[in-house]
Amino acid sequence: MSVPVFDYVIVGGGTAGCLLANRLSADPARRVLLVEAGDEDNYHWIHIPVGYLRCIGNPRTDWRFRTEPEAGLNGRDLLYPRGKVLGGSSSINGMIYMRGQARDYDAWAAQTGDDAWSWRNVLADFRSVERSYRGEDEHHGAAGEWHVSKQRLHWEILDAFAAAAEQAGIPRIDDFNRGDNAGVAYFDVNQRGGFRVSAAKAFLKPVRSRANLSVWTRAQVARLSFTGMNTGRPVCDGASVLRGAERIEVRATREVILSAGSIGTTQLLQLSGLGPAELLREHGLAVIRDVPGVGANLQDHLQIRPVFKVRGVRTLNVVASSFWGRLGIGLEYALRRTGPMSMAPSQLGAFARSDPSRIHPNLQYHVQPLSLRAYDQPIDSFPAFTASVCNLNPTSRGSVRIRSAEIRDPPRIAPNYLATAEDRQVAADSLRLTRRIVAQPALARYQPEEHLPGARFASDAELVREGANIANTIFHPVGTVRMGRDGDPGAVLDSHLRFRGVGNLRVVDASIMPTIVSGNTASPTLMIAEKAARWIAAGV
Repeated sequence: MSVPVFDYVIVGGGTAGCLLANRLSADPARRVLLVEAGDEDNYHWIHIPVGYLRCIGNPRTDWRFRTEPEAGLNGRDLLYPRGKVLGGSSSINGMIYMRGQARDYDAWAAQTGDDAWSWRNVLADFRSVERSYRGEDEHHGAAGEWHVSKQRLHWEILDAFAAAAEQAGIPRIDDFNRGDNAGVAYFDVNQRGGFRVSAAKAFLKPVRSRANLSVWTRAQVARLSFTGMNTGRPVCDGASVLRGAERIEVRATREVILSAGSIGTTQLLQLSGLGPAELLREHGLAVIRDVPGVGANLQDHLQIRPVFKVRGVRTLNVVASSFWGRLGIGLEYALRRTGPMSMAPSQLGAFARSDPSRIHPNLQYHVQPLSLRAYDQPIDSFPAFTASVCNLNPTSRGSVRIRSAEIRDPPRIAPNYLATAEDRQVAADSLRLTRRIVAQPALARYQPEEHLPGARFASDAELVREGANIANTIFHPVGTVRMGRDGDPGAVLDSHLRFRGVGNLRVVDASIMPTIVSGNTASPTLMIAEKAARWIAAGV
């Protein structure tokens, strides 16, 4: 049986991989293979926005990773959702369109020594993929594939929270995506006509029929292959793919591109002999290159989820608790594509400072007209809202490390939340700010009562401890294969995302971020892929 040969092999059919497959196959002379371990995105709950509740924790669409027990979370371990389906996490995420802050990208430019990553330069990449309801202007694009829409619902309790935030000193804002997202507003979302827009739907589906593009689903890359290992600079020339009962060796004449995300890309690199030498030897793996930075620098947004009971106002807890309420929700969506079934997990957002000394907003709120302990748990029976708040710029760093030499064994994920004194202080301060917002006159008529963590907790130590009990990941793991300057010992990649010391191998996903962006990560990952696609096509 002959070995399949392609110009480019893309590992991972998620957010970045779908865009790369689109861009690289645009030239019919290029042969492109996209390999996705998950299935086709034909599960109906992927496309109905509220279906994230049916997709997270579901083996059909989610890897269902778990973290190691976290000391910072009082020994708790967390479900760590990652999309296992075409579209990757963009098929199961919260659909929030967010870029972060200009300072994030200017810091990347400084950390890499490459102005291509500055805000003024990444803005062009954001605009080129975007199809915004706002139309074409200096901040937004209208001709791309990534649909950005207004949300198709409002909630009285969320409008009141927005007014209370304004009374607490957080200004109203019209657009979170102009480089400074300080303020409060409803989020824009990646939807079209009341349906989710995933990367698979936006970028892959329109070009799936191209003769030079092959898409393999239910196919997991087990190892990368290399030549020239005796020359001091190995070259990645392909991959070993598990597809059903077969193991297929594929070859790439130009590049292998890893887009399996901060967890999947890291695991594959380590299993292929690229990672910390002591870890690889522990599991009996040959060391192709000793690269301590592979799996280090894990960053994530930890959201603390305070819950407030309310009276005299409609919340989803109550509406969805009865048969007639659920029937009304279903009919509204069927007839108008509006209402709770069209909603993102979080509808209202706010960016604020945890204390006045901060120059930039370092907190993000995701406010929801409902309450539940976790996304894989049922909603509560009493009327309530949740004012989830996360530290946008955590200083804690975690790791991803293989637990065995077998690709089907999930790696050890240790985010190391709340490991630094600064992060613990921000956690305590964020709960105090939340209480200050909720105490404003705009919410008084609803008699908000703090259910979690509980108003009796007031000291820094109490707030950190109790906040940790109601904290969860917001699904933004980044940074485990980061880029950086030449000579930076922790930088695995150069500023064009090429793997240092290995030929024909590039990483294009959220793992390349040196520091996490100040917001949600899906659209920044698309920006990274758009920029990288041009470099890959040009061979630079």
